[in-house]
Formats: sequence, structure tokens, C-alpha cells
Amino acid sequence: MCPADVMKRKGVASCCVTSTSYSARGKLSGEAISPGATFEKNNLTSRLPKTGETIHGHKFFIGFGGKGANQCVQAARLGAKTSMVCKVGKDSFGNDYIENLKQNDISTEFAYQTQDAATGTASIIVNNEGQNIIIIVAGANLLLNTEDLREAAKAISRAKVMICQLEITPETSLEALTIAHNSGVKTVFNPAPAIANLDPRFYTLSDVFCCNETEAEILTGLTVSSPADAGKAAQVLLERGCKVVIVTLGAEGCVMLSQTEPVPKHIPTEKVKAVDTTGAGDSFVGALAFYLAYYPNLSLEEMLKRANFIAAVSVQAAGTQSSYPYKKDLPLDLF
Repeated sequence: MCPADVMKRKGVASCCVTSTSYSARGKLSGEAISPGATFEKNNLTSRLPKTGETIHGHKFFIGFGGKGANQCVQAARLGAKTSMVCKVGKDSFGNDYIENLKQNDISTEFAYQTQDAATGTASIIVNNEGQNIIIIVAGANLLLNTEDLREAAKAISRAKVMICQLEITPETSLEALTIAHNSGVKTVFNPAPAIANLDPRFYTLSDVFCCNETEAEILTGLTVSSPADAGKAAQVLLERGCKVVIVTLGAEGCVMLSQTEPVPKHIPTEKVKAVDTTGAGDSFVGALAFYLAYYPNLSLEEMLKRANFIAAVSVQAAGTQSSYPYKKDLPLDLF
């Protein structure tokens, strides 16, 4: 779970049922957080290694990640009142992660710790073009369960927006979406990492179904290499019961369509020099959740233009959460 604006509903603006992770990176690079929290080890290198090859990198650092946590952090930095529902290990990484959430003004009332698994981790390698490869070890993220959700049910039901992903078990995400849906909370589902045999209820419980081109390919079996392809995949997903489908395309922006506007529309983004694309999709989702919660009268197209811009800002700096902009650093016309 991640960001949702609940100020006006006497709750949180954004609620993330999600994962966290520690990541290590080097110019091979990384960070991960989502249905849970993840520490990331980032390695930066001139190029990605081939199978069996050892190459030199030129920078290494550890940061905070996990899809859901990333999304929650971005929403919070834009000004959303947010809460995380996640599980980390009772270890130094877990302790540091909870402190990181607090430092980002995110409620940790439902950030659980367990002795039964280590905090999730992600190893990330980033090349000079900002492209990355990532390996996630989910750890404690997979132990977030329906009993934990029941304890957080009141917070979920008071939110304006709730985000879920698939770095926790699908059953837990599905339960969170059900709780939110039954309470009239707007749901945003990011099917990442994607699984081909996704439970059909994920589509019908998603007010906004947001995936990238790779995830769209896995879910539909269609090749997605252009905005036109993305539109075709989005139509397949819409027919499965989603209210709104968004397919993100990295530097090409995104494609949207909805039950009320079933013709695909390409929303381009400005071209920038990418330093590190890790977590750009999470920045986009977190920004979109912020606008859904605080600026509900904006058109969806305008929300996506603004989310595109914020994600483009994030790729111009190294790291995942460390690259996410704060409201004070962005143009006033975004708010």
C-alpha cells in the first residue's frame, strides 16, 4: 500500500499497501521498495556485463527502495499525507527503513517488523545511459498478510487513494484492493513485477490500472514497442474490467484510455538526458496518486502530463528515492 490523500476524509491522503527494500548500486546501481520496503545496492558502470563477465564499476551506494515505498515517498514529497502498510525484518536494514519513512513524513503505524525473514533487498546495476537491471529478494515483504491488513483496515478505508503492487503476495494486494474498493477509496494498481495469470479481480477492483510496456506485454501477450502498440494492449486490459488503463513508455511518455474515453491517447513527455532511470515508473505512479487525491478536478490527461514531468525530473539524478523531487524544487504551475 502506498500514498493516498485522506485529509478531507479525516484520514490519510495516500495509503500504500506495499513493499520496501534495501538496494545497493554502483554505476551498475539500485534501490527498491514496493508492496513492502526494500534496501537497494546500486552499482554504476560504463555498461551492463554479459553472462559470466566481470567488469569494473565506478560507483557503489546503498539506498532505500521497493515499488510501494518509492511511490509513497514521491507522493509525500509532493505534499501528500501518506501511510505505508508494509513489513520489514527485525534487523538493521528494517530499523533504518522505518526511520527513512519517518524522515519522509510517512506514517509508520502499520510498518510491521518480523523476526521470521530479513528485510527485502534489491541489487541494481546501472550503465552510463541510465539503463538498469535489477534482482529483488522479497524477504519480509512476502510475510505481509491479511491479518496485518485487518489492523490497517480503518486507515485504508479513510484514504482518498490507495496504491498496491505485486512485491507482496498477490493475495494480500487483492485483499487490500477489496477493502479499499468496498470503502469507496480510489484504487491504483501497479502490476509489478507482472505475472501472466493475474487474478481477474485485479482488473475489476482497479480504478486506475497502471503498467509499463514490459508488464503490458506479459499481461496481454502483445508486443509493445510503440505508443500505437501500447494503445492496443491497453484496450485488451480495459476489456477485462478496469475503469482506466495507463501504459507508461519511459522516454515516450504514456498512453491512456478509459471506459468513458475508450480511444487510446498518447501523452508525450519532454526529452531529457537520463542519468539513472531506476524508479522512474514509481515516481510517476506516486505523482499520479498525489494528483488523484489532491487535484481530483484536473483532467486525467493533465494529471498524466504533470506526472510525466515529475518522473522526467527524477531520471536526471542518480538513485531511486534520492532522485525524487520535493514540491519546493518543482515549478509552481504543477500545483
